[in-house]
Formats: sequence, C-alpha cells, structure tokens
Amino acid sequence: MENGRIAIPSNGEGGLNGTRAGHFGHCDVFTFVDVKDGEIEKVTTLPNQEHVQGGCMVPVNLLAEHRVNALIVGGIGMRPLMGFRQVGIDVFHDDQRPDIEPVVMDLIQGKLTEIRNDQVCGGGQ
Repeated sequence: MENGRIAIPSNGEGGLNGTRAGHFGHCDVFTFVDVKDGEIEKVTTLPNQEHVQGGCMVPVNLLAEHRVNALIVGGIGMRPLMGFRQVGIDVFHDDQRPDIEPVVMDLIQGKLTEIRNDQVCGGGQ
C-alpha cells in the first residue's frame, strides 16, 4: 500500500503498539494508520460504536465515513464483509498475530492477503 488509511479493530486504547481485537464488531476502538508514500504518516484511534445483534453495518458505515481504504481482521462475518466490499474497503486477514504493528507493516509491504469467502465466521463477529 502506497497511500491510504488502514483500520484495525483493537483492544483497550489501541494504537500501533496495541493488540488486535478478536471480535471485530465488539472491539473497543479502531486504530487508524495513515500511509503516505509507503510509510506510516499518522496513527489515531476512534472509539467503536455500540454493536447490536444484526447491526453489522454500523462499523461498515463508521469506517466508510472515516475514509478507510483497508481493514485488517482476524475474523469477520459474511454480512459485514460484503458491506465493506460494497463501500470499497478491502479486507485483509491475519488470525495468527495479535500485535498490530507487524500486520500493518506486512500490509504496507504487500504481504497480507485479502480474506476469502471461506475464511469468514459463522456469525456473531
């Protein structure tokens, strides 16, 4: 990724040194990493909005409103995945490393793959 904004569902206060939340829709905050010319330009966080059952479009709309281009998740349900695809946010997958910085660096360097339909969760994400 040369330029754009990456979002990572995060635990606690989030940030580049934080950890990724395992439950996408119920994360505490989203960490935003702005990338310019292939380098990290700025890191900010945004509190997640309340997630209700069947309300998977809430985070989709929240991230779309904040000009996110890419999302890194450990897991996600099909409905929000389709929502992100519809608003033009690419969803990348890494379910092995909870630390945010290494997966962000891999995405910037083109080493992360987009999530496949057979990797989505059965629900509740």
